[in-house]
Amino acid sequence: MSTSMLSTRASVFGLIGMVAMAPLPAFAQAAAPQAAATTGDEIVVTAQRREEKQVDVPITITALSSAQLTTANVVALPDIAKITPGLRFDSSGGFFQPTIRGVGTPVVTSGGGSNVGIYVDGFYVPNPLAGDFQLTKVQSVQVLKGPQGTLFGHNTTGGAILVQSADPSEHPAMEAKFSYGRFNELKYQFYGTAGIANGVAMDVEFNYGRGNGHWTNISDGTRVGDYRNWSARVGLKAQISDRISVLLRYQHSHVNDPSPLITSTYKDATFGSGAPWFLPAAAITNDPDQTASGAGNAEKEFLHINSNVVQGTIKADLGFADLTSYTQYRKEDVDSSIEVDYSAAPLLQLGLPNDNHTWSQELLLNSKPGSKLQWTAGFFAFSNTDIYRTYLIVAGSTYNPPFRIGGSGTDTNTYAGFFDATYEVMPKLFFTGGIRYSHDSVTNTYFNGLGLPPFDATFKHPLPSISSNHVTPRAILRYKPDDQSSIYASYTQGYKSAIIDAGGSCQNPTNPITAANPTGAGYTCNDVKPEKIHAFEVGYKFDNRTISFELSGFYYDYKNLQVSEFLAGRANIVNAANSKIYGLDGQVRYRFNENFSVNVGAAWTHARYKHFDSAPVYTPCGRFPNGSGASCLDLAATGVSFLVIPTTLDNVHMQRSPEFTATVGGHYGVDLAGGKLDLSGNLFYSSSLYYGPSGTQFLQKGYATLALRGQWTDPSDHFTLAVFGDNVTNSRYMTDVQYSNYGVGANWSKPATYGVEVGVKF
Repeated sequence: MSTSMLSTRASVFGLIGMVAMAPLPAFAQAAAPQAAATTGDEIVVTAQRREEKQVDVPITITALSSAQLTTANVVALPDIAKITPGLRFDSSGGFFQPTIRGVGTPVVTSGGGSNVGIYVDGFYVPNPLAGDFQLTKVQSVQVLKGPQGTLFGHNTTGGAILVQSADPSEHPAMEAKFSYGRFNELKYQFYGTAGIANGVAMDVEFNYGRGNGHWTNISDGTRVGDYRNWSARVGLKAQISDRISVLLRYQHSHVNDPSPLITSTYKDATFGSGAPWFLPAAAITNDPDQTASGAGNAEKEFLHINSNVVQGTIKADLGFADLTSYTQYRKEDVDSSIEVDYSAAPLLQLGLPNDNHTWSQELLLNSKPGSKLQWTAGFFAFSNTDIYRTYLIVAGSTYNPPFRIGGSGTDTNTYAGFFDATYEVMPKLFFTGGIRYSHDSVTNTYFNGLGLPPFDATFKHPLPSISSNHVTPRAILRYKPDDQSSIYASYTQGYKSAIIDAGGSCQNPTNPITAANPTGAGYTCNDVKPEKIHAFEVGYKFDNRTISFELSGFYYDYKNLQVSEFLAGRANIVNAANSKIYGLDGQVRYRFNENFSVNVGAAWTHARYKHFDSAPVYTPCGRFPNGSGASCLDLAATGVSFLVIPTTLDNVHMQRSPEFTATVGGHYGVDLAGGKLDLSGNLFYSSSLYYGPSGTQFLQKGYATLALRGQWTDPSDHFTLAVFGDNVTNSRYMTDVQYSNYGVGANWSKPATYGVEVGVKF
């Protein structure tokens, strides 16, 4: 786990001083920008920052309606992976980071960011610790596959995920849901909206969930993993005039959920138990229902997140174009305790508090629909401060309670301008061209550490600033044979910003500052190069409202991947040279009649490191104190059990990149007892993948999950009663592998769950 850490003070100011809120989507149903909607049976998306029919957008998009999310029992954002081929949501501890078509990152460092941009109601969510937010009843989710460097820019080499909720409405409405399921899981959701004055509407949302964990602590036989999460959101929308509206939102959320941090000891033929060499074999478990949670409150894993978000959206009709202003301030305070040795014994815990502050301002100008030339122009400003502090707890020693061992901080700033236009060159033939210019800087970077004078873990050792400029174009040619289909070929670029490895190599440099080297002569600190991706794609789309079909083929030239080597309490970040990715992506939706429909999707992704110098390969030292070599022998007394051996690799699997993923979903409705019975289900399959950074270690074999739901709605359409099940076949698979010098641990999937839900709406 990285000690990379960061902080930022941000003041909010916006176009007209208007400020507004919130990451969690709401229950309401009104159409809004930045999401997919359905007009009749026609899918409308905003993947190009303006409303268009999905069949006319030359991007591979998985558009998920609120009905599809309900069918698949989607509760939190990472759950959308089970209905989106080619998408994964993995975690490194509490850091949730998506991967699309093999493009993602496990990097956990101050200012590290993600490769897939997450946008909620048009606002960028940069902190990976905030990526696991709960979904109430969203209007829709769009998953844009492939780099989105022109229209979305910063850190969208893999793609973007757009989540949309509804605006407050003057028409009174209320909806509430209550569910209870296995492991004592209780969830309650409420949404209400109404007009409070002429042209002014307000909405309120509340979301609460709690439950008991499904793991057992083998050291004392107790159940672990209890969680309690809640969020509240309020919105106020004023129609200032026929041409101007203002939407203000505020949200507070609280997470108390150790689930991402609870591990079993990883076990296989190569790594043995995956635990420190000195542990007795009897203490080891590879049972996914067991965990290595330490004894005592001071040793226990936990994850606490308090988030406050203020957002403001202003929309103005300028006559010749539509202007939208997005102003955001968000603050996430995180405290966590992570096991470092991944064993059944309470040995080492790493405390990892994080303070994250974000300010962003975006102006978006869209042309009016109807002309041969459609264009979008915009300006984006972003500032993020990310601060980490690290503490260590050593059981049974004088270093218990926790003591400070370091930390780091980074300010990341981005300013960008972009322009994108589509022109109908001749009937049925369209050309799209776009370009974005971005200036990125990393400033106020520092690290704390005991190893450098003045030997004070709170002392900030400043590091040089870095900056870079990027131009990310796209060019697309699209032919539209008729109103129901289109064929396209595209070229796009994307990038992930350069970072300073403040939490890793900077704290363990080649020539550190010591008493013998007080000037730090020859001191080195790794500035990690920006990732760059060149993407080529061809695709075909068809939609006649009975059947919709998409098929695309893609090729990526991907350079300087940022990869983490997780060590004892920190992560060194390196560039993984070059990679190539190519594959096919397809999906079809068929509506047999108004009561029966089927969705099928699949993705084949061939993702390989072409050449990876100094790839981090984890090597066990052996099960005994004398180890298996001089270096292991020297480190045995410290408990180090695994060394990272730099190895040159060619043509090996990329991390977290299954070759094949697929999903099949269906819905059937029938009249029953005067009301309506809806039966639905979703099957998801993933082929094998590697969790290790070099793409050669920590294999997870292929697995499948099945979600089922049955819901009855009364004749008045006011009340619903549902039964649901998730992973009903009880498939057990690793959701991630955590690794360090001290041990290797596995996070396991949730077993079969089931429950009942009652809903009411007016």
